[in-house]
Amino acid sequence: MTEAQKTILIVEDSPVQATAIGQLLQGNGARVLYAPDGQTGVFMAQRYLPDAIILDLEMPGMNGLEACKRLKADPETAGIPVLMLTQYADRVEPAIGEGKEGAIDFIPKDDLANTVLVETLRQMHILDA
Repeated sequence: MTEAQKTILIVEDSPVQATAIGQLLQGNGARVLYAPDGQTGVFMAQRYLPDAIILDLEMPGMNGLEACKRLKADPETAGIPVLMLTQYADRVEPAIGEGKEGAIDFIPKDDLANTVLVETLRQMHILDA
């Protein structure tokens, strides 16, 4: 682990998807933390203050939009960039239009998701170029 290594919190209820995203990010030099749901994700973000948060939109209990609202309402976590992953891009259109949740980007879970996620994190200087 290097001093410049960034920490990314993955909030995803699917262990398979969380592991796949985590391996992708670790392969690109990031330290990864995992949370299985929105409530745990908010707690972990407050505790560890990661450099970025990747939130799944659809989760049981507290979904990604609600978790993002809570993170952005807390002065300690408000500045942490949040990226949302979703299988249902059409469901986030109203949230994007309102801009209330504060996510940097909404990335559809499709064949390009990994490429878009890594490139977005590189442009944000979270991952090395």
